[in-house]
Amino acid sequence: MRIADENGIVTDKRKLMAWLALLLGAGFIVTSFASYSVSRDAIRQSIIANELPLTSKNVYLELQKDLMQPLLISSMMANHVSRNDWIAQSEKQSGQIGQFLREVRSSYGVATSFFIPAKSRVYYNAHGAARRLRPDAPGDAWYFRVRDMQTPYEINFDYDQDNHDLLTFFANYRVLDDKRNFIGVTGVGLTVETIKGLIDDYQKRYDRKVYFTNTHGSVILSGSDSGLAGKNIRELTGLEAGAVHAQVLRDGSFQYSRDDRLNFLSAWFIPELNWYLFVEKTDTEALLATRETFRANLIISLAVTALVLLLTHIVISRYQRRLEVMATTDSLTGLPNRRMFEMLIKIAISGAERRRESLAILLLDIDHFKSVNDRYGHLAGDSIIRDVGEISQRLLRDSDILCRWGGEEYAAILKGCDLDNARLLAEKFCTTIRRHDFRHGGEPITLTVSCGVAQYNANETPGQWFWRVDSALYAAKKTGRNRVCAAA
Repeated sequence: MRIADENGIVTDKRKLMAWLALLLGAGFIVTSFASYSVSRDAIRQSIIANELPLTSKNVYLELQKDLMQPLLISSMMANHVSRNDWIAQSEKQSGQIGQFLREVRSSYGVATSFFIPAKSRVYYNAHGAARRLRPDAPGDAWYFRVRDMQTPYEINFDYDQDNHDLLTFFANYRVLDDKRNFIGVTGVGLTVETIKGLIDDYQKRYDRKVYFTNTHGSVILSGSDSGLAGKNIRELTGLEAGAVHAQVLRDGSFQYSRDDRLNFLSAWFIPELNWYLFVEKTDTEALLATRETFRANLIISLAVTALVLLLTHIVISRYQRRLEVMATTDSLTGLPNRRMFEMLIKIAISGAERRRESLAILLLDIDHFKSVNDRYGHLAGDSIIRDVGEISQRLLRDSDILCRWGGEEYAAILKGCDLDNARLLAEKFCTTIRRHDFRHGGEPITLTVSCGVAQYNANETPGQWFWRVDSALYAAKKTGRNRVCAAA
């Protein structure tokens, strides 16, 4: 019975701890995920609504200063050239033209500066006259295209023949006289590597991917490590919709998925260049702190759950022990009660059989206890029961076990004790208690006890054994009390 009860208690406790762990863990996890989800959505919304548009504007302002500078320089050069008499005397004044172009290149830090008079079609750079442009030369086709166009300037990427054929960003500007007649082309150039350096600087400072496309979606300029050079964003997974929307709306912010990551894209149309500026950011870096917080919350939640479970286990175990003590201990005397005695007797029998030693039971009953209660009251009776228990406990060995059987009866398990020694001990109980000075309110109380003893017989059940010692006690009571009877 006891083992079954203990197993049941342990099982119930485990179930309680499991449910508590499940509820706490689920609550913490749901709360952490909800908090993370709200923070993630807020950050993503902030990126697409605020951060990227602001970054795009800042990059555009930087672009006006850096990338638009060649146009401003070309415009200034066109205005300067149209107000000089170089056109009429270009062959004679080539030294002045070269000096002017050298000053432009030195002052503004451009890779190249040039001027081509319409009459002679001589290409002048900072070193002077370089060559004469020819309509049938493929490398000179840009000049004739600029000559015939209606717009005042163009942005062109071409190989600079006078600078080791480096791919160069040219700002070509038409030069007109006071009567709006075409008199030449001037401009400056920045190497593509220089512009890529500017883009790399943008990306580093703003922690964004920056690139430019034309109106057809072809990537014109990008950072050194973007991997977008020569590609069309319409052909890249996830970017098709962004490109279409950007071209329809001129500018805007979008989000798309690629490589299992959520990307945010802001588009800005640059009318001066007829390009699109794209500023792109993934949520990985932005959510890094949030994810770290989420992981920290989970760790804290696990720690709190473990702590709560530990404290709960301690409290339950403490109350369990208290309940077990209450269930197996007599509250009046503090001795093991009848229920505990039934468990201990089984253990004692098992140990005696294993060690092949004798084992005996002593059953003690206070004589005429009812008259003591009737005369002196129940408080006096309780006091006597405690005193008898204390006296009996002192008479036993450390290996013996004394229990309160119930009412005014006590049972003692005597380990390694045969019937004769049990009888001697019981007689000592009778003598000691009879001689003890019991009092209540100063009035002496004469008290005697009757005892029955029985030695355990092999293969005897606890019930059979206890029936024999109970019969011996009954015989002691029937034959006059204040005596000991031994079971046969």
